Amino acid sequence: MKKLILALLATAAAASPIAATSAEAQQRETRTVVRERPNGTVVTRRTTTTNAPQNRRWARGQKFDRRYAQNYREISDWRAYRGRRLYAPPRGSRWVRSGNDAVLIRTNGGVIGAVLSGAFN
Repeated sequence: MKKLILALLATAAAASPIAATSAEAQQRETRTVVRERPNGTVVTRRTTTTNAPQNRRWARGQKFDRRYAQNYREISDWRAYRGRRLYAPPRGSRWVRSGNDAVLIRTNGGVIGAVLSGAFN
């Protein structure tokens, strides 16, 4: 009985990376773009992820990745949104919009400093 259970566990452990790579391969899409220019033809390949999470919940201390931000916009003038609880960003930080949330991000590291949920409802 022990040998059977160990064999099943070993098979499951060996099969899990294969399943993970096949799921990852389904999410990625490679597209070839051909541009013709006067001095020659340029062929580029682009790999994109098709199934990005729709509603990402941001939290303080996470690394911000704009690929997962829904309706990403950088807020250049925070004073225009003072009524929505935005305040002056500290030095080395900036406000961005992700969906209905306002996210304060460190410029050099991309770490989230604050999240104002529902600021743009």
